[in-house]
Amino acid sequence: MTKQRCAWCGNDPLYMEYHDTEWGVPVYDDDKLFEFLILETFQAGLSWITILRKRENFRKAFDNFDYKKIANYGEKKYETLLQDAGIVRNKLKIKATISNAQNFIKIQKEFGSFSKYIWEFTNGKPIKNNFKTMAEAPATTELSDKLSKDLKKRGFKFVGSTVIYAHMQATGMVNDHMTDCFRYNEV
Repeated sequence: MTKQRCAWCGNDPLYMEYHDTEWGVPVYDDDKLFEFLILETFQAGLSWITILRKRENFRKAFDNFDYKKIANYGEKKYETLLQDAGIVRNKLKIKATISNAQNFIKIQKEFGSFSKYIWEFTNGKPIKNNFKTMAEAPATTELSDKLSKDLKKRGFKFVGSTVIYAHMQATGMVNDHMTDCFRYNEV
């Protein structure tokens, strides 16, 4: 018997693996939260599968998503990234990743961890939605609007409400697995 999954992952093995093992699982680790933030930033305007297919290239290009290293990237590393055909070579998104890493560290210093900061928006626990169809799931919510606005106020770039809601879904801040999906009650 085949497992019932959220319709968005279709039959693509990479999408199915991501859906089955990562999407919607609560993430409290700063390193992983930063990785998802980078990937969501680059995803803006593109499909998520495009980013997933390039994920390992991003990992290599951005020093295993090490925000401490990324925060110190200079012009030479920026130019190298612009030439890297394995990633999305968008000047503004690359610059945003560097400045977002710097701002990520500032939040860590203020709150003790980025995780503590971001999870305060949901009182430290996932919000479990009850969507039966993909059409019911929103692209943004009042909460993603609020978080997006706060991140922008702190200097983050490419963190509009849609990007932030996708980040919230990916990192399990919200459980948007469809109610008939086998992962709905697992996460």
